[in-house]
Amino acid sequence: MVERSQRFSKAIADIDTANAGDPRTIVVSGATRPYEVVYSERMTRRLEAMYPDASELLRIAARGQHLRRFDIPRATFAQGREGYNEWRRTCREHHAGLLRDIMNRNGYSNEEIEQTTKLVKKERLKKDRDSQALENVVDIVFLEHYFDEFSAKYRGYDDAKMVDILGKTLRKMSPKGHQAALSLDLPARTRRLVHAAIEREANSLARLAETAVD
Repeated sequence: MVERSQRFSKAIADIDTANAGDPRTIVVSGATRPYEVVYSERMTRRLEAMYPDASELLRIAARGQHLRRFDIPRATFAQGREGYNEWRRTCREHHAGLLRDIMNRNGYSNEEIEQTTKLVKKERLKKDRDSQALENVVDIVFLEHYFDEFSAKYRGYDDAKMVDILGKTLRKMSPKGHQAALSLDLPARTRRLVHAAIEREANSLARLAETAVD
């Protein structure tokens, strides 16, 4: 485990304070808490479990992955894939900008800030180890904590559609991420869909594994 510097502790505290303004809440262990605070803590725990030697910058990127996402509601963008992609791009720039401000006032160099914001914006996915690690963590947290919520929201999707969505998620991950996904304690239907997606994407995943940076 890397030593946590004073500037790191302050940066994490600033991220948590910013996320505490989320008007959305979630009940965890009987306590009602801000939605994005819980998400960021789950990101940190999963990163620590999968990558205990993660750098300070990767830890900040994981904690700030959805920094104040509630500032940019999905409903303010057009429906459909094009609107969704535009929303995601806008969110990434928003998260990166807020992280830039937090890191700057806590003494991080321009180079360190640039490296961290590139991670959040996913500019080097499958080309950079830390970027791939962050993507693995994002996808595992989604499967473990949010896939059931997603399924309920899109209950009109049949199993084939869900397998297609999971297949696209798997293609963004590395073998380390796939292994972590298979080790999760998932509901029976979710586990069945994950296995079906892995079977369907077997050839693609094998090719990606040959060049995986993680």
